[in-house]
This record gives sequence, structure tokens and C-alpha cells, in this order.
Amino acid sequence: MDLRPHIEKFARRFAEVEALLSNPDAFDNPQRAQELSKEYARLKDLVAAGTAYLKTAADLADNRALLADDSDPELTALAKEDVARLEIAEQQLAFEVRCGLVPPDSADSRNTIIEIRAGAGGQESALFAADLYRMYTRYSETQGWRVETMDSSPSDLGGFKEIIFGVTGQDVYKRLKYESGVHRVQRVPATEAQGRIHTSTATVAVLPEAQEVDIEIKTDDLVITVCRASGKGGQGVNTTDSAVRIVHKPTGLEVRCADERSQQKNKATALTVLRSRLLERKTAEENAKYAAQRKSQVGTGDRSEKIRTYNFAQNRVTDHRIELTLYNLMHCLDGDLDGLIEPLMANDINERLAALQV
Repeated sequence: MDLRPHIEKFARRFAEVEALLSNPDAFDNPQRAQELSKEYARLKDLVAAGTAYLKTAADLADNRALLADDSDPELTALAKEDVARLEIAEQQLAFEVRCGLVPPDSADSRNTIIEIRAGAGGQESALFAADLYRMYTRYSETQGWRVETMDSSPSDLGGFKEIIFGVTGQDVYKRLKYESGVHRVQRVPATEAQGRIHTSTATVAVLPEAQEVDIEIKTDDLVITVCRASGKGGQGVNTTDSAVRIVHKPTGLEVRCADERSQQKNKATALTVLRSRLLERKTAEENAKYAAQRKSQVGTGDRSEKIRTYNFAQNRVTDHRIELTLYNLMHCLDGDLDGLIEPLMANDINERLAALQV
């Protein structure tokens, strides 16, 4: 397809947004100013990619013309190398420009709440949940994101029956939203005396952090109770009634937070988690009306519902949604997730472009 008209359209809109932001009156409405700033940043990247694409396409055409003229073997050899390099660059830049044709997801720039729960497999599943928590924590460090634990339920052997944490930073949900689902591990557990491989699962739910304007929560709909935090704590944690439990009566959703020493902080955090869960439920219900094929994020945690398998014996990670297999398991568990996340992002963009018939 001819991308030039789209690139010119991005450039025109970029100039319009730049002019709007240069007007001090634009900041009289903070929310509108924030929206324009995000659009400005997005368009700036798109215009840069478009400019680079047009230059690369022109350079590629020139080098292909040199290939057609084989009077100078040395020049032809150099042109052949440049063509191979430029073809790869052109494809990548074209994809970046085409991505701009897909309407951006307003949730992509939001902070994110991740909930990991042990599934099938008993203690081994809880240990695997801890491995996943460490994996996402390490990945967040490489991205410059901040991780804050909201609530956790440790298991006897050092794993987690459940852990909920927030991730704050740029484009967090945009990159992590594909992690929702059942993760399956195949390995010999530390408790296995005969060396047999066990299969266990943990579920991951990735929720964009909801804002008060997204979901209205009525005080009368809440049952709030406080108690002392359990487990390892210390002065100010499990010695005072700081843990907060909130039940949302209309939906039956329950949230507990006990990681802060302050009861008020735990209450605020619990309300944030509740609001995000309600937003996720609302979004799922709305999507179900228009897209029956949309699957739920997590399912039941059964082994057959897996989105990804981590096989220790083969040093293998397989994402079943796009049939992608990598043989660098330990690197992935140590937070090197771009090799999995970026193909998933590209697949999502291609599917949305196909739906738009682009």
C-alpha cells in the first residue's frame, strides 16, 4: 500500500496539535492538555518513522537501480549489501507507520495492576507464582518502571498463593496486557525425590489502573472491615488494625490490602484495586456485546487453558497464541521478555489492521 498519504496526514495533524499546545489557553483544561500532549508524543514518533520510511524507500530504489547496472562489479556488490539491509529497515518502518493507522487504546498509557494466583499444582504452583512475580519485577526494572506490592498471601515453601502489585511507568499496560492468562510450567519440583517432571499453572490478570472518572463507587455499596495483618510483619504492621478488606455488594467483588502500615493507605490502595477490577469487568461486558470471540483473561486456571508454557527440561518457552518458541527460558524468567512481548504486540496490530481492512 502507498503510505505517503498517511504520512502526510500524520504530519498535518502533528502541526495542528503543536499549534494548539503552543497556545497557553490549552492548559486551562488540564485533562484536554494531557490528551493533546499524549497525541503530540505519538504523532512525533509517527512523523519521524514516516520521514525515515520515505528516505529508506528512496535509498532502496536507488540501490536497486545500481543492481540493474552490473558494469561495475564492486559497486554492484556494495549495492547488494545495502539492498538487503534497506529492505529489512523499510519493512520495520512501514510497520511502524501502519501501526499509526490503528486507533490507540486509551488504557495503554495507564499504570497497571497485576494479580498472580497459584493454580493447579499445589505448592509447586505457588513457587511458580513467585517466579512469575520475580520475572515481571525484573522486566519492570529494565523498563524503568516502579513496582509496589499491594497484597500477598505467601505459601509455606516461599511461594505465593496470591500476590497483587502495581506497576507505574510509561506504556506499562501497552506492553504487559498480553501477559493475562494461564501460565504453565513443566519442571522437576524441589520437593520431588524421584526426579519426575510435574506440570503446574499460575494465572495472571493484568488490569489497567482505573481512575475515579471511569468508575463511580458509591459508599453505600461497600462493606469495609479492618483487622490485623497476618504473617511476617513487625512493629506497625501486624501489631495494629491496619489491614483493610472491602466487599463491593452489587458485584460481590472482594479486595484485601495489608502491605502498608497505615490503615488509610491500605484503604486507598484497596479502592484502587477494586476500581480497576470493576473497570475490567465493565470493559469485558461491553466487548462481549460486540466481539463474541473475545476470551476471558484468565479462565479457571486449568492446564488446558494455558497461553504460555515454560519447559525447564528443554530450556523452552512457548507462547501458544502465536505459536512462538524461544530456547532461552532462564533469560525470560530473569526479565528478558521483549522477545515474547514484541511479537505479541505485532500480532495484535496486524489483526487490528486486518479488521480495519488496511
